Amino acid sequence: MLKRLGALLAALGAAVVLLIGGAGTASAHAALVSTDPAENSVVPTAPSAVTLTFSEGVTLSSDSVRVLSPDGKAVDTGNPGHADGKSDTAQVGLNSGLANGTYTVAWRAVSEDSHPVGGAFTFSIGAASTTTVSADAVQGGKADSLVAAVYGTGRVVAYAAFALLAGVAAFVLICWPKGATVAKVQRLLMTGWVALLVATVAVLLLRGPYERGTGLGQALDLTLVRATLEERIGTALSARLLLLAAGGVFLSLLVGQLGQQPDPAEAPGDTKDTEDEDDELRLLERRAAERPLRDARLGLGVAGLVLAVALSATWVGADHAAVGIQVWLALPAGVLHLLAMALWLGGLATLLVGLRNGLEVAAVERFSKLAFGSVAVLVVTGVYQSWRGLGSWSALVDTEYGRLLLIKTGCVAVLVGVGWLSRGWVAKLRAATADTPALEPVTAAVTTKAGAATESADPARQAQLARQRAATVNAKLRQAQDGTPAHAGLRRSVLIEAALAVAVLVVTTLLTNSAPGRVASAATPAPAGTAAPGTPTGTAKTVELKLPYDTGGTDPAAKGTATVTLKPAVAGQNTLTLSLDDPSGKPVTVPELQLAFTLPDRDLGPLPASLLPTATGRWSGTAQLPLAGDWVVSVTVRSSDIDQTTVTKSVKIG
Repeated sequence: MLKRLGALLAALGAAVVLLIGGAGTASAHAALVSTDPAENSVVPTAPSAVTLTFSEGVTLSSDSVRVLSPDGKAVDTGNPGHADGKSDTAQVGLNSGLANGTYTVAWRAVSEDSHPVGGAFTFSIGAASTTTVSADAVQGGKADSLVAAVYGTGRVVAYAAFALLAGVAAFVLICWPKGATVAKVQRLLMTGWVALLVATVAVLLLRGPYERGTGLGQALDLTLVRATLEERIGTALSARLLLLAAGGVFLSLLVGQLGQQPDPAEAPGDTKDTEDEDDELRLLERRAAERPLRDARLGLGVAGLVLAVALSATWVGADHAAVGIQVWLALPAGVLHLLAMALWLGGLATLLVGLRNGLEVAAVERFSKLAFGSVAVLVVTGVYQSWRGLGSWSALVDTEYGRLLLIKTGCVAVLVGVGWLSRGWVAKLRAATADTPALEPVTAAVTTKAGAATESADPARQAQLARQRAATVNAKLRQAQDGTPAHAGLRRSVLIEAALAVAVLVVTTLLTNSAPGRVASAATPAPAGTAAPGTPTGTAKTVELKLPYDTGGTDPAAKGTATVTLKPAVAGQNTLTLSLDDPSGKPVTVPELQLAFTLPDRDLGPLPASLLPTATGRWSGTAQLPLAGDWVVSVTVRSSDIDQTTVTKSVKIG
């Protein structure tokens, strides 16, 4: 068994190497491509408007683009729109008569994959100047922490509820029709339906406050709800609510029709001796009685499949799969991924209940085969989605998306291993069921007249016998419930799978809400001595940061140290130099080099710096940092077509 498990994991690893290793760069969120006026530029006269161009279409609100003067006052006309009707642009007009100085542009929009994106940049009119823009003004649409937490919880619950609803229904239809009569299975179905309904309504109400950075009290603001309904994700959530109404009707039919029909698993097989005419007649009558059940299961199966596909499309159509490359393939792959996840994880919940409620070994074996097929689909579609979202090996460790993907892959690998062990327990359960005789029925103890007389004469003896009878009955009840040791082993294995499945759902939700390529906030602190101790805030100084890098390549520039020098390291205009040296200290040059600044606690950036080469391995430029705070400096070095890395370090500005 361990050899087969090793072969399965090896095949998975080979698939990842083949698909991810040769992939190109991909993006899952809208990225700011260009601005007019250009970032950090100095224009001679005041422009009439500010225009932003993105990598994909965006949805705008009334305050998506705000322009602030050097003293922090708004100078835009409000209500930004799309330039020339192009959905991948955002444009806002400016007031006339703007004075010279440095202006800050703060923007926030919703990308086509339904995720909010934002940032800020500066430009100057006439000449650069210092700015007094407040942190709150730049922060703008940053999501409220409580709203973000509740919104994220709603998304996790929605995923889990869909898996429960679709997976339990599929288990009943495919593996265990008699399960429709079990009260605990019916409760699982209703729990999935109610939880998905509540989570969908919660996400719909919280979407507006989440996008615009308002508090939880704005969840019932009809203006925000109306604006959400006009977005792609609002349409998807509305469609999900309508589908859930149809799903309620489906559940009532599922329980009503299957609950009144015999289980085909109890039907006599073709090997039954039918030589006797009476037996043959009874066989024909039984098969005729079962025909309505088969027809009902077929009709319910088709209806359930249509509903499940439509429900999964409400996620896929408003997420990463709807934008980027190969949308025509990514959409059906995303649907298959969600359906396979639901069949596997929802089926595990039903299996846990069924093992304590008379689930037949044949049903367990049918689910084992179904789960194996689901895992195969998950592996294929998951590797494809990873290829679209990552595009390079360095993104696995240099981006939040990549790190979350590694965590999810690890959880799924362990989940597959536990599932493989569960298949072994299924085989033991089959053998134990064939060898174990039926349990004796549990009956109350019967006493003779003499015994009854003795008991009545001795109350203490009577109480002792009553306790013994109760212990015997409870032991037999536990034995009937727990079944054989194989039953207990399978239950433990499935319970571990279910716990891991919850972790996978949580990571999946975080993964769909993170953007590949985004600068990570986990930067290492600047080394002691970088700035002179006791330097007053705002005092001009020179800061030098050394960032060792290793792209993993074999060329001379693949490994070395990037040195960033920043002066005067205060809010406003800063001059900078960047140098690359190999381990021996010799200057080296690379095909591509990028430098950016991010202020994580204000959700500001990344603000790229414009660099001009001055010599081999040497660059210079300027950076406009509008606020004081702990900024993250990120240097991206690409030494070849496939070898690239990003290193980060924090620096205090002001």
